[in-house]
Amino acid sequence: MELTFFGVRGSTPTPGAEFVRYGGNTACVYVRLDDGTHIALDSGTGIVGLGKQLIKESGDIHILLSHNHWDHIQGFPFFAPIYQKDRKIHITPGMTKLAEHDAILKQMSGSLFPVSYDTLTSLISITPRPEQEMQWQLNSAVISRLAMNHPGSGSSYCIQADGVKIAYITDNELYPPYRKETDFLQFVEFAMDADMIIHDAQYLFSDLPAKSGWGHSIAEEAVKLALACRAKRLALYSHDPIRTDDSLDKLQARCREIVQIADDSLEVFAAAEGMTFSLSNKS
Repeated sequence: MELTFFGVRGSTPTPGAEFVRYGGNTACVYVRLDDGTHIALDSGTGIVGLGKQLIKESGDIHILLSHNHWDHIQGFPFFAPIYQKDRKIHITPGMTKLAEHDAILKQMSGSLFPVSYDTLTSLISITPRPEQEMQWQLNSAVISRLAMNHPGSGSSYCIQADGVKIAYITDNELYPPYRKETDFLQFVEFAMDADMIIHDAQYLFSDLPAKSGWGHSIAEEAVKLALACRAKRLALYSHDPIRTDDSLDKLQARCREIVQIADDSLEVFAAAEGMTFSLSNKS
């Protein structure tokens, strides 16, 4: 399995000299399985760069959406494969409340976008999973999902394939002031023994209480979860758009200090665009 970060920001894209090293595109993580299966986690502006790569390759593309907030779907109209005739693109919508499964397409309609989704020549299918179906097979992978704590909710995902387990838990407030969809221990069970956890780390303690209930976690809480899961790696993700490269360096260092104090082998890093990991059960 190979995993590449194409977009790591939350909320809005962030252009500018202070955001070059970690990147300014919104959410998109690409997973290529050993059998050649293409999986994109979310469709923020990061998927535009992924499209430039995948348009040169063959094979169906599978997009697993966490939810429909703009920073997770706004790259789709600029995703080159959707303009390829007969290219098959399979979309799994998140478990949102309300259930608006076609929001990713409806943004390409009316006065919102110049190209209407119903003129696309690719073969796009949107397949909501039954509410009770929390695990299914996708070629050589087993996909699991769990509701996330975020306004409107949505899906966190685990992908298990090639002897590797990755957990994608973005836009998730581990300790929300509203009624939880999923509690901390359920997330621990979900991501237990993961080779990599990609978790929302948008906020600092100084961002609270003003942003409590906005649907994101404090970075140190993500570290706590990864330690409880006995994970090998933790990718701090969904970086706040105000967080510069230098401030992310400091955030990464602080989280690594927590791991050092815990005397654990967890590898913590702030996700950056272009980071690629070749994962195996030996890595």
